[in-house]
Amino acid sequence: MRESMATDIQKLIGTSEEDDEEMDMDVKEEDEENGGKHIAAQIMVGMDGGMTSNSSDNQFQHHQQFQEQVSSPGGGGARRSRPLEEKERTKLRERHRRAITARILAGLRRHGNYNLRVRADINDVIAALAREAGWVVLPDGTTFPSRSQGSRPAGGTSAAVTSSSSHLVSQPTTPPGSIRGVSPGHRTPVEYNSCRMKGVFIPNPSPYDQSASTQSQTPGMVGEGREQTESDPRVGGSMDTINDKQIVAIPPIPKLTERDFAGSPFIPVYVMLPLGAINMKCELVDPDGLLKQLKVLKSANVDGVMVDCWWGIVEAHAPQEYNWNGYKRLFQMVHELKLKLQVVMSFHECGGNVGDDVCIPLPNWVAEIGRSNPDIFFTDREGRRNPECLSWGIDKERVLRGRTAIEVYFDYMRSFRVEFDEFFEDGIISMVEVGLGPCGELRYPSCPVKHGWRYPGIGEFQCYDKYFLKSLKKTAEARGHPFWARGPDNAGSYNSQPHETGFFCDGGDYDGYYGRFFLNWYARILVDHGDRVLSLAKLAFEGTQIAAKLLGIHWWYKTASHAAELTAGFYNPCNHDGYAAIVATLKKHGAILNFSCSELWAVDQQVDFAEAHSDPEGLVWQVLNAAWDVGIPVASENALPCYDRVMYNKILDNAKPLNDPDGRHFLSFTYLRLSPLLMERQTYMEFERFVKRMHGEAVLDLQV
Repeated sequence: MRESMATDIQKLIGTSEEDDEEMDMDVKEEDEENGGKHIAAQIMVGMDGGMTSNSSDNQFQHHQQFQEQVSSPGGGGARRSRPLEEKERTKLRERHRRAITARILAGLRRHGNYNLRVRADINDVIAALAREAGWVVLPDGTTFPSRSQGSRPAGGTSAAVTSSSSHLVSQPTTPPGSIRGVSPGHRTPVEYNSCRMKGVFIPNPSPYDQSASTQSQTPGMVGEGREQTESDPRVGGSMDTINDKQIVAIPPIPKLTERDFAGSPFIPVYVMLPLGAINMKCELVDPDGLLKQLKVLKSANVDGVMVDCWWGIVEAHAPQEYNWNGYKRLFQMVHELKLKLQVVMSFHECGGNVGDDVCIPLPNWVAEIGRSNPDIFFTDREGRRNPECLSWGIDKERVLRGRTAIEVYFDYMRSFRVEFDEFFEDGIISMVEVGLGPCGELRYPSCPVKHGWRYPGIGEFQCYDKYFLKSLKKTAEARGHPFWARGPDNAGSYNSQPHETGFFCDGGDYDGYYGRFFLNWYARILVDHGDRVLSLAKLAFEGTQIAAKLLGIHWWYKTASHAAELTAGFYNPCNHDGYAAIVATLKKHGAILNFSCSELWAVDQQVDFAEAHSDPEGLVWQVLNAAWDVGIPVASENALPCYDRVMYNKILDNAKPLNDPDGRHFLSFTYLRLSPLLMERQTYMEFERFVKRMHGEAVLDLQV
């Protein structure tokens, strides 16, 4: 009787995250004395309640709890009243479940850029993931593939779960690679646990769980139902029947092949500290907790840490009034552990970008100036201001209480050098990265999420403040074409694609006389800004390595115009090298190139990468070769959260190129970033293994 009731469950009903009063609702239990008149059928999908993750904080392990209460046909009998103690236990379980759901939702909002409401429930999560994978989810819950995936199922039934009168077969889960920021790493044992659902669950196979010679079947994941004589077209494997139970045979997956980096060049590894390690009062947040984490990093033989020195914190209230107190305490802590320091002169705001979990605006006095003169900020064609950083148009304009932007940056850097002189003299500070634009990177803020940009939009030109327009007018008149003193009027909007615009399409205006003039001017402004700031940084930090950071704009790289790079200031269409002038400027000042794109092509099988004509690998090697050919050292950092072996191996392959005749390799690597997830046992062990291989040490579990 119980088995028939269990197999009749056709719907998975998600619990909501509404008022706490729901915790007081009674949970019906199986009544042994009444012969099973009240049965609670619980189906657990995901882990058993812990938050431990073995792979990535973007490999979402959904803790879902489903209940369906089934009463006997008669419906008679009175329900037992449960003891108060048992009700309290139920409340605790509910609170624990809600806390887990809250963390999942927070992670999706923070790292996955999902637009989830504050009180989202598990249905919102499932719908967001389904839409991300290309499915259509209607308001009533009806789900079906988009046209690119197939036709809509008859009757409007959900394509996520296909049910018959006797069995359930779950749809294969979308490979993690289809969700941005999630790499196909190894899976937790729970994902292969077959006993939680009566259905067939096909996980994305791990490249190192099975050898090439091992034929594997997933035991126990069976569906009770009719015999099937041919494979389900939705399942990536054959489906057989044994004793009226369906068993899915998973195709054999070869082991991951790894290079042996034992004896290879030593590359130091740094770990970026949390964005909010220092609060707005310039106080060290949770020094005891941070000290424990630093000791763990030290035990993994990490060489040092990187930290942002926020302009909006240090010079927050008045010009040239600097408060370095929190950083003093932090640096002393790092020094006592015999770790090195890389510091970032962060002249941008924090908050509003993917991965930002704190809000650190520009200094208050700068914001006051901006309210009366908004042209100190980057401006798009529609007149929208971006207060993330100062416009490069005011580099030489005395609009900041009598100082130019360049002078403001230099005074800040000089104050830092004087304040921490002993750390420079002792060699504790090994490198200073100079912020040159949004997110500290040398680029225009062409893809602001706050203005509606979403990947893989081409972005927009950011040259419409009065200072930029003044420069453009002057340059056009000098060229003899004053009517060119304007921005392109056919370049689309933030989320346009190249072929939808007259400027970026094949044969478009970007390659005409006016287009080449405008793009040369736009890119020259970027190079000149980097040149001016780095020249003063070299003066302020004489004797210490300085660095500039570039972001890899890899989408639309396979098109002729390279539209997303053009709006970001990299004049890099197929017939022009957009990085030669940048690396020449870095060489002029002896600066290191910190390039953030090194692991992206680990996930180049993503569907959205193909749709965006993306080529992260091609971009990586163009930039690396441009730098190495002129003798510039290259450092790097991961652009995406990284916890699994697949991404680590890609980083290693880029850091130490195979068979390079000149033996070129990264100068250093910075891991983004220190977090509780990195401290968990499995992810920490994988990270420790990565550090050993970056250091050129042998590892025992090498798969060759």
